[in-house]
Amino acid sequence: MIQRTLHIDVLAQKSKYPVLAVTGPRQSGKTTLMKEAFKDYTYLSLENPDIREYALQDTKGFLKEYNSFVIFDEAQRVPQLFSYLQDIVDRDKTMGRFILSGSQNFHLLHNITQSLSGRVALFTLFPFDIEEMKKVNILKENLSEQIFTGAYPAIYDRDIHPTRYFKDYFDTYIKRDITELKNIHDMNTFVRFIRICASRAGQLLNYNDLARDTGVSHTTCRQWLSLLEASYIIFMLPPFFNNYSKRIIKSPKLYFYDTGLLCYLLNYKENSLSPMERSWGHLFENFIVAEMQKQIAHKNLFRTLYFWRDSHGNEVDVLFIENGKINIFEIKASTTVSSTMFKSLDYFTKLADPNEVNRYLIYGGDTSQNRSNYAVLPWHTISI
Repeated sequence: MIQRTLHIDVLAQKSKYPVLAVTGPRQSGKTTLMKEAFKDYTYLSLENPDIREYALQDTKGFLKEYNSFVIFDEAQRVPQLFSYLQDIVDRDKTMGRFILSGSQNFHLLHNITQSLSGRVALFTLFPFDIEEMKKVNILKENLSEQIFTGAYPAIYDRDIHPTRYFKDYFDTYIKRDITELKNIHDMNTFVRFIRICASRAGQLLNYNDLARDTGVSHTTCRQWLSLLEASYIIFMLPPFFNNYSKRIIKSPKLYFYDTGLLCYLLNYKENSLSPMERSWGHLFENFIVAEMQKQIAHKNLFRTLYFWRDSHGNEVDVLFIENGKINIFEIKASTTVSSTMFKSLDYFTKLADPNEVNRYLIYGGDTSQNRSNYAVLPWHTISI
């Protein structure tokens, strides 16, 4: 069993908040994490129809029976539970009293915001990150194989073929969660929409083009994107606004949290994905940016990632600011390093002067380099 990185911080906050909540995509390992971190707690899944009916029909009696040191999994299934929990924790200041979890980010966070704001520590658990996989030696040596396989725990725990797993995952979980969030009348069009999104992963998001190519309205397009974000399927990387250039791109970039699912949606088969594919660069960029987002969540870092691009095509793939320093990243799928790869990093650094800028190149090769002005990082050594 892999001890997740988030395990450490979840336990650290147990003595500081009466309620802890863990969100994240389905099948990312939330239940395993909670049971491992809180072994002496009572575990209740509100997906279980008998337990859910008890909680819905007699919430007061239910919480009289389960009133301390309880894990409520899929807590959003019983919305009124949150108001009762608020009353309990306000009357009794016991820390770490309740652990909540859910896969529907929208409903869970809505209920938390309504009833438990200021009383809860929030965490997000994604599929494995590179550091977690390296600890137990399950990270693939071959980059294309890792991108194709993805990082969902069940694939590794139960030795499930990625194509088989993601077909079941898509049919069983994604479609169900989406239809519970919003009644979609034409599921075929929605599936086509998701696949079109997959074809644009790692690229600037153009709402009008996406709506036109799917055959839906601009409003529907935005609603469906919000549903995919709420279900932890996709995320948007916002542009970085500054005074360095007046002509900057203001559209976000679209990414998928897991490249295994992305490859399934793009209809890649085993051994068919290679650096010769036209979309290889975008897939690699998606893989790296998603990895950064996962590590930020798992280490509970308060850090926001951006990208920067101007109208002349100058671009920084990833950027974040910490301790007054600007950290910029160029992402290249090539297995070799050339001097041209540093061009965008140098261009931005000159614009940002006199701000201090740390420059990084992440590439598809295997050798680290500590150059005078840059850190060159192989894909499997990322640690943010």
